[in-house]
Amino acid sequence: MERRPMPTATTVRPTTGYGGDLDTQVWERIRRAMTFQEGDRVPIWDYIDNTTVVDHFSEEGDSYADAMVKTYHGLGIDLCRGFGASYSEDQDQHAEDVTGEESSRVTGRSAWRVRYPIESVEDLRAYKTEPTDLDHIREHWPAGIQANQELFAPHTMYVPGSGCGFHGTFGLMGQERFAYYIYDAPKEIERLLDVAGETAARYATVAAERQLAPIHFIGDDIAYKDALLYSPEFLRRTFVPMLKRCVDILHAADIQVVYHSDGCLWEIMDDLMDMGIDGLNPIEPLAGMTLQKLHARYGDDLLLVGGIDCSQLLPLGTPDDIRATVRDDMRVVAPGGGLFIGSSSELTPSTPLENSLAFYEACHTYGTYPITT
Repeated sequence: MERRPMPTATTVRPTTGYGGDLDTQVWERIRRAMTFQEGDRVPIWDYIDNTTVVDHFSEEGDSYADAMVKTYHGLGIDLCRGFGASYSEDQDQHAEDVTGEESSRVTGRSAWRVRYPIESVEDLRAYKTEPTDLDHIREHWPAGIQANQELFAPHTMYVPGSGCGFHGTFGLMGQERFAYYIYDAPKEIERLLDVAGETAARYATVAAERQLAPIHFIGDDIAYKDALLYSPEFLRRTFVPMLKRCVDILHAADIQVVYHSDGCLWEIMDDLMDMGIDGLNPIEPLAGMTLQKLHARYGDDLLLVGGIDCSQLLPLGTPDDIRATVRDDMRVVAPGGGLFIGSSSELTPSTPLENSLAFYEACHTYGTYPITT
């Protein structure tokens, strides 16, 4: 795959608070897809966490951020929610918390949490937290988003994101402890969820006030590959109202919400639709969440974002396997718009360069309208 020539068309700011000027062709491609119309081709959305492909597009002396921008532009990626740390195979390092104890470790090209702020019921009861101050968010958060938007301009839209507070809460203690504590210390868990939910709503408020982008990404993982992490009843009592609060704030400012959770979401998909999410990401085929199934069930009511398996197909398949999958999904799902094609989460460190290039080339080839494959 050759480095893509850059269009020289006019530029536009998709919202008043967006931090950079987007190529009008890129913005029109995105705008039409998110309103269920066909543009010149299906937009590509992704998250790169792969040093091999970054090295392919970058040059010696590039900063890490500049190398990432060259990679996204070189692959022709139209939208992103950021980029990964992209650790190398030989990196082995650790980070310490405020007590001086190891809290995380990098090994095997991934970062791993080894210690949590809350590791016992006593820790939970003693844990002090307050919602992040709204004025602090207003003063500090938008500038970082807008700087990245300017960095990725004009060829890639940088989509701001946050959580709704649910994942952030169980992330303080890990999934297993959280599963016990919702029964052993329910009031303490409710207290943390309330605080995290309020903070999330404040971030959504600032995104809405500043009109940072026409799309907002909310990432809160709630599922394994085979089932939800927690019961549907518990999620409906806690997670659903937390997410809906953020969605309502953003919708009031005419901002579309792409919700992200890995895993199998079928047990709660109708709840997600009822609360008003506009798009779903990352859509894991090996979890039973396929582009074609979701398209058949929800049609023009749900923007599909991602969908090409990144856990088996992209790292372990052949380039021909990848091309065939992209072609087949495009044939069924792309007509009429409503699709941002991409990996089913990210381009992982284990994906070979040949497969990476074949994937994005296929997205361009088979995603060009009219779809004739």
